[in-house]
Amino acid sequence: MNAYKIIDHEYDVVVLGAGGSGLRAAVGLSEAGLKTACISKVFPTRSHTSAAQGGISAALGNMGEDDWRWHMYDTVKGSDWLGDQDAIEYLCKEAPRAVVELERYGVPFSRTDDGKIYQRPFGGMTKNYGNGTAQRTCAAADRTGHAILHTLYGQALKQNTEFFIEYFALDLIMKNGECKGVIAWNLTDGTIHRFRSHITIIATGGYGKVYYSATSAHTCTGDGNAMVLRAGLPLQDMEFVQFHPTGIYGVGCLITEGVRGEGGFLVNGKGERFMERYAPNAKDLASRDVVSRSMEMEINEGRGAGKNKDHINLHLDHLDKKVIDERLPGISEAAKTFANVDVNKEPIPVVPTVHYNMGGIPTNYKAEVLTLNGSEKTVPGLMAIGEAACVSVHGANRLGSNSLIDLVVFGRAAAKRAADIVKPGSSHEEVSNSETDKCLDRFDKIRNSNGSTKTSDLRLNMQKTMQSKCAVFRTEKTLKEGVEQIRQPYEGMNDISVKDKSLLFNTDLVETLEFDNLIRQALTTMDSAYHRKESRGAHAREDFKKRDDKNFMKHTLAWQNDNKVDIKYRDVHSTTLTNDVQYFPPKERVY
Repeated sequence: MNAYKIIDHEYDVVVLGAGGSGLRAAVGLSEAGLKTACISKVFPTRSHTSAAQGGISAALGNMGEDDWRWHMYDTVKGSDWLGDQDAIEYLCKEAPRAVVELERYGVPFSRTDDGKIYQRPFGGMTKNYGNGTAQRTCAAADRTGHAILHTLYGQALKQNTEFFIEYFALDLIMKNGECKGVIAWNLTDGTIHRFRSHITIIATGGYGKVYYSATSAHTCTGDGNAMVLRAGLPLQDMEFVQFHPTGIYGVGCLITEGVRGEGGFLVNGKGERFMERYAPNAKDLASRDVVSRSMEMEINEGRGAGKNKDHINLHLDHLDKKVIDERLPGISEAAKTFANVDVNKEPIPVVPTVHYNMGGIPTNYKAEVLTLNGSEKTVPGLMAIGEAACVSVHGANRLGSNSLIDLVVFGRAAAKRAADIVKPGSSHEEVSNSETDKCLDRFDKIRNSNGSTKTSDLRLNMQKTMQSKCAVFRTEKTLKEGVEQIRQPYEGMNDISVKDKSLLFNTDLVETLEFDNLIRQALTTMDSAYHRKESRGAHAREDFKKRDDKNFMKHTLAWQNDNKVDIKYRDVHSTTLTNDVQYFPPKERVY
């Protein structure tokens, strides 16, 4: 469109997002000699990876015997057998090497007395295929994500990655089913930028802000996922949304699982350590879906804590103050700031809170984006990593500390694959202006919306609908109501109001574009959940309480076209990547 000044760029690879996965990919790409651009709507060290507290999983064996195969078994079991075991094998086998690499880059891990990386227990992490608790989660106190993010940003600068900071990515440039780059809006000067690239890597994170109560930052709007939907490609397993057991009551601020790894425990309103009833072996260190559902059941059955019996108490007050100060300093500070609690003297009030999206853009273990076309066909020129991607290593439920290792292992994998495919400095195909015009038509329409409905009202409607109809427990009735109700805020886009028409740091327009991205993912999440008639991992149906491997051992694929969602399925991979480990057949999931 002639109304907008367009500035053109050419790169070997463009990375969308500067969180842990995006930065790890950028480091690897730049090290390989590829001309790399990294586009981020926030300053890199403000990316949401900085909020990851507890640690990063890898079978280093620093705190006792460990094996990557045990890690793999725990991850398969945690996924409730929806994870693809070839990808899980790759993740767990590569994890130790990836963590040692981070250490050499400069991540300041906490240390044991003999100088090794300190590792703490985490939910679902066991020894010898479920027999005993493993200390597998490598920690930098309770600020592990923050430490990794700052280190990787420094390494990317060292390798001369070119950053475009406070640029809002609008849409992918597609040609005959191939990705040729991306269009972005520079928030600081209002210009539109067209990036042509041989490979575009989506690392835009999750979409937690589709819910009312979430540990996610306000920037977690799944922008890359929505770009994929608008490109006519599917999202996978969107019904699987993880509720973290311990978000601060009334606020949602995350209290890391590392608290329970260090010896913290949950207590109901009667003073009972109730997890012993639900997970007799793992207790407070059962997987997150198990703990979250157990907490909800305690509250729903009238055994919650507080005046209204609507939360659970998390106790750290029995721990040595030195342990808290050395290993959980951020938690102590957060509890004081957001709950006015001194953790040395009183418990933290907590409730299950939306925390992670297992679903996202379908990829293989090389990070290449997949679409369903009679087989698992890759989309040339397009990759996805991190929480935006669905590899699927997390399946129906992610184990704590597997997210950070997912970021660095598959960020690294994407860089390696791109280096194999792309010859540095090779020429770019000409792309017609029609894709650019299509993107800018949408941008211009939203920018010049003169309706009567505020973006904030539509967003609240969406968030309240998702929170009430698609939460920890789901039924046919609530989901059917949700499918109908979630269309209302989507249709509301036709009457939306954008008061500020400027192009310079227009937060009104940014929030409206983010809402347009969020509501598309809300539709696919709700419809995917409605069509899955079973309970598996984080998707718990009160009317279908059992896992149904016969009918639903498969990944959900969802395409969005206006207010319609098309649902199809692809098989879960039933083979491992190599002969170094055998396939783990499905069995009942007991903790």
